[in-house]
Amino acid sequence: MFNKLPAALLSFPGRLLSVSRACRLLGSRMEPALVRCVPGEPKLTISFSLAGSQKHMLREQSEPLGKVLARIACNFTKGKAKKTKRNAEQQPAETSSELAVVKLFLDGSEVEATVLNSEAWKDGAVLQVGDVKYLITRNAPTFTTAELPGSLLAGFPVCPKLEVEFGDLQDCEFMWFKEKVPNISVQASGDAAAEDITWTEVAHSRVYVPSNQDIGCKLKLCCTPIDGRRSGQPIELVSTSAVEAGPGVCTFDTRHAYTAKHVDWPFMRVVSYNILADIYAQTELSKTVLYPYCAPYALQLDYRQNLIKKELAGYRADIVCLQEVDKGVFLDSLTPALDAFGLDGVFKVKEKQHEGLATFYRRTKFKLVSRHDITLSAALTFDPIHGDLLERVSANTTLKDRILKRSTSLQVSVLEDLSQAGRKVCVANTHLYWHPQGGNVRLVQMGVALRHLSHVIDEVAPGAPLVFCGDFNSSPTSGVLQLVTEAVVPQQHADWSSSGPEESCNMELPSTFPPLLSACGPLAYTNYVGGFQGCLDYIFIQPESMQVEQVIPLPSHEEVTTYTALPSVAHPSDHIALVCDLHWKPS
Repeated sequence: MFNKLPAALLSFPGRLLSVSRACRLLGSRMEPALVRCVPGEPKLTISFSLAGSQKHMLREQSEPLGKVLARIACNFTKGKAKKTKRNAEQQPAETSSELAVVKLFLDGSEVEATVLNSEAWKDGAVLQVGDVKYLITRNAPTFTTAELPGSLLAGFPVCPKLEVEFGDLQDCEFMWFKEKVPNISVQASGDAAAEDITWTEVAHSRVYVPSNQDIGCKLKLCCTPIDGRRSGQPIELVSTSAVEAGPGVCTFDTRHAYTAKHVDWPFMRVVSYNILADIYAQTELSKTVLYPYCAPYALQLDYRQNLIKKELAGYRADIVCLQEVDKGVFLDSLTPALDAFGLDGVFKVKEKQHEGLATFYRRTKFKLVSRHDITLSAALTFDPIHGDLLERVSANTTLKDRILKRSTSLQVSVLEDLSQAGRKVCVANTHLYWHPQGGNVRLVQMGVALRHLSHVIDEVAPGAPLVFCGDFNSSPTSGVLQLVTEAVVPQQHADWSSSGPEESCNMELPSTFPPLLSACGPLAYTNYVGGFQGCLDYIFIQPESMQVEQVIPLPSHEEVTTYTALPSVAHPSDHIALVCDLHWKPS
């Protein structure tokens, strides 16, 4: 999915260039040397150029300085002897077997040999090896990960995956360039030499949105890691592919007109979205039965990720709950992209699965206080608060076994409002059992979820309102909806026998919450595929704590069916995102 940073760009020589410039600015002829020394780690790394070769010395932090200086002296003498031997043409030059003088100085004074490495190698210290002096930079800001996406589309944000050590991504500097090849015929043949390629500067930002004028051009990103007043070595990333034309108008473009601005307190914007996991989109069933109308390239993950990132960025949400999130997509695509747009995220993977739930929150509005994720079947079995429900379910062993085989998860995040200390909100995210005849399973799952959420709020955040998002795989007439919106489901409800009499489990199931409100109201559908259209996704709120300020309209039916159904070249999932602005009533 991503173009990984070439190893050479993260290698030692490149990193030292900025230190060399600093040395020249100070009027010094010292060489640069880098030391990585992290508290809690047993070893430190010393990197520098010695006798014409690069050295990366891994030493114990608890080791006395004298030992590493002696090793440097030995390496220097051996290296010098080898170089002399290689350069000898007629008569060998005289060499000395004496070890070079190797010392470390700090503030002009020699550091004692008995001082431990962890204390000796300070920022600004000077290492002397023979006649050569090195300026020590300790824990310089450095990119440890740097990648560009493999697919670039005009009109869609390019979000690099970046991780920086000893620095802050929010402070780093970025410069984007687009390729300009003088000879178009050479470009078409793919034989353009590196020296023939010139670059035009196009932006100074962490995220770049290519224009139609960039189609056919590769992109280059130059970024500099920064830690306060200290800058590390800049790196360059060049895309592996050129910018391609985008799909034109997407189903979410009109919706973005309603979310052109962020909302301020006491409002918050919430998104719930099943983004269609790649592990499901790429099955033969999906390609030939579920989505045969969808162009194969539009089912490819790289293509869909372009659409998903643009769609989510354009909503300018404060809380985003996603379902069917591939683990790799969360780590490599969504996290770096949404981080660039101001959101932090957490992930809950399903047991024995490669996909799960992701919740993102705007870091300028909220901080994560605690997480209380569960697997619903495990909670039902082992948490005493569900003992009575487990006892009633156990009356039908067939149904019980079916429930306990499910890996359905509930993601629970308690967030604190940064505008007022102590004010919290409980954000829940789930994706209930999918089977059309699994209404009874979903009822039990929702019973467990609601009781767990009530317990979390009572124990961790008393009085905090609940925002419950997800793909509930439940229609407006289902037992799940009745349980949530009416606070009880009777034993006569048809869903208790949804999978036949052998799995029937008729019981009255009360909610642990007063009736919740479906924030986006009645909808014709949130899932639209060739063989099914229905409302499965919801954002539930407590009306006594929050009220709905605005519901972002769904795409029109004409937009949804432009390419028959979903997903399509203009829409990345078989579901439609729910987006609403909530008014948080002060408590």
